[in-house]
Amino acid sequence: MKLSKLYSNTPSEFGPIKFNPGLNVVLAEIRLPENRKKDTHNLGKTTLGRMLDFAFLSGRDPKFFLFKHLDRFSHFVFFLEVELFDGSFLTIRRNVAEASKIAFKKHAIGNQDFSNATDGEWDHSDVPFDRARELLDSLLDWRALKPWAYRKGLGYLLRSQDDFRDVFHLRKFANTHADWKPFLAHILGFEADLVVRHYEKEQQLADKQATATTIKQELGGSIEDASKIDGILLLKQQEADKKQLLLDAFDFRAQDKAQTKQLVDEVDERIGALNARRYSLTQNRKKIVASLDEDRILFDPEEAKKLFAEAGVLFDGQLKKDFKQLISFNRAITDERQGYLQEERAEIESELKQIGTTLNALGKRRSEMLAFLSGTDAFAKYKQVSGELVTLRADIHSLERQRAFLHRLQELRSEIRALTEERGQLQSAIEANVEAQNADKDSLFSSIRLFFNEIVEEVVDRKALLSVSPNLQGHLEFKAEILDEAGNATSADLGHTYRKLLCVAFDMAVLRAHLNENFPRFVYHDGVFESLDDRKKENLLNVINEYTSLGLQSVITLIDSDLPPRADDNPVFDQSEIIVLLHDEDESGRLFRVPSW
Repeated sequence: MKLSKLYSNTPSEFGPIKFNPGLNVVLAEIRLPENRKKDTHNLGKTTLGRMLDFAFLSGRDPKFFLFKHLDRFSHFVFFLEVELFDGSFLTIRRNVAEASKIAFKKHAIGNQDFSNATDGEWDHSDVPFDRARELLDSLLDWRALKPWAYRKGLGYLLRSQDDFRDVFHLRKFANTHADWKPFLAHILGFEADLVVRHYEKEQQLADKQATATTIKQELGGSIEDASKIDGILLLKQQEADKKQLLLDAFDFRAQDKAQTKQLVDEVDERIGALNARRYSLTQNRKKIVASLDEDRILFDPEEAKKLFAEAGVLFDGQLKKDFKQLISFNRAITDERQGYLQEERAEIESELKQIGTTLNALGKRRSEMLAFLSGTDAFAKYKQVSGELVTLRADIHSLERQRAFLHRLQELRSEIRALTEERGQLQSAIEANVEAQNADKDSLFSSIRLFFNEIVEEVVDRKALLSVSPNLQGHLEFKAEILDEAGNATSADLGHTYRKLLCVAFDMAVLRAHLNENFPRFVYHDGVFESLDDRKKENLLNVINEYTSLGLQSVITLIDSDLPPRADDNPVFDQSEIIVLLHDEDESGRLFRVPSW
């Protein structure tokens, strides 16, 4: 896979860049004398690498200039065309304003311009960012990187100035060694799965050890023997059972005296209310009995007739008849009234009987509660035993908690031993694998280290050694060193110039070793000739040309002052190789032909 074209929707501000299949030069000419002594010129030769990274779906970094100055760049839409392994092409569309919505289009012929294509003309449009990365990973088909995604290897393909600080540990690998060392081991031909699992075991081991430390802190730093804790717990539990049996022997009808006193008051109140009701009912009963006696009719017509005869008055006929009718009427009324009174009397008698029964029960209950209130010695003893039981149960709970912690600690120790053993086995496997790859002259790693040495030796006439070895912890250590004539490592690689050369040599050696696989075949090096002397520049350029002839695509950036001296009739680069020519005369010489930001 190689780069084919990078362009935008506004060619007047960001012109199209057509990549060659071999060498690609981004040359910046410093034409103004006052700028020749400056270290930075802000023309855009470094920015091109960032734009390629953006087009390859880098994350949204608020410090990245496109997003930092969104007011100036929100109208830009960028298109990256790449050539795939089968000779077809893929174009990726990404705009600045909606950088998380991506579009893709495959096509048979390169050097296309889809800046005016509608969404319907794209194979996939407005694809969400995470899904777009997955889709691009599938379309690029860098299967030699698997199980890692395509972006894992981009750091070695798009080397910025910051990425020349270390051959292996790139700026983008800001995370732990577990994040990048397994991948690096993979592309160098080692058993990366062993390295991954070794880091995983280490992490699991660290987690278990941290948990064990936390448990020790919970125990207050004092770790008793589990058997001792179990023995004390057994004794405490036995004592608590005895206390509970003693408490069960007490005959209490309530849980405390305060509650019992409240119940007594409630009973007294109810007894008073029932006595008042009984008195009222008794009075009503007396009135009913009196009413029943008063209702008897005492007038007798026959006796009245005798009394009238003795007085010489006639009491007979109609008068006697009227009195008899009146008596009959009154008797009927009296009989009905007495019926009602008898019913009311029966209800009163029944209620009085019920009240009497209730009062007897309440009286008995009141006596029992008063007897309980008077038993102060028994209650004090009960409180004492209860307090002792509470203390015992608290001790038991604490001991059970300690026992649980100790048992968990024992489990953790067993798990830690098992993990330590597994880690040791993985470490042994890693050591064996590294030894085998180092010893095998036909291994991928052997090929890479030979290519690496050839590049360095061709440029600086010194041998270079690429080495990989596990340290005492089983972690792989990667080294790139320049050797002296006796074959000993020197400090030359510590200088920026030689370290940059080692980075370039490593990237190109890895690409060459993977030429026969589905592996990217392009590399971008920013400021590749900086600080090298003229002879070494020529040597490095020869190496780059050699590698492009093998099928690699090299993109290099430099300023004209870094060019090795040549006669006018023998230019360093063909015009076709210079894909971008920058200068400092005006805005037209910048990568982005807009005012500086």
